[in-house]
Amino acid sequence: MNPINIDSKFALFSEHWRPKRVAALNGQEVKLVKVQGVFPWHRHADADEMFLVWRGRFRVEYRDRCLELGPGDMTVVPRGIEHRTAADEEAHVLIFEPADTRNTGEVESPEFTAPLGVDL
Repeated sequence: MNPINIDSKFALFSEHWRPKRVAALNGQEVKLVKVQGVFPWHRHADADEMFLVWRGRFRVEYRDRCLELGPGDMTVVPRGIEHRTAADEEAHVLIFEPADTRNTGEVESPEFTAPLGVDL
């Protein structure tokens, strides 16, 4: 029940595409991730995903459109919808999703699939 300083937590890591859990509540997790480049196409069959941009510019791409997000912008990707995320320059993003949601959904990628339950 202590305050969590988001900037301080982001300062603790430098790797991209490896979400880190900073809080858990009601079966959900709040994760921080640094992104740069393009993530693989994937979907989460049983989980909605919320992205909140903390710093930088971030894209959520769908097969038929692309959302451009900046600091303070958020979006929810509904379960089952194929998508990928991208950032031309490093961006810092908060993710809200059910615990044990694999970041690459049904895709297994040695480069992008992150271990679950990594805390900061």
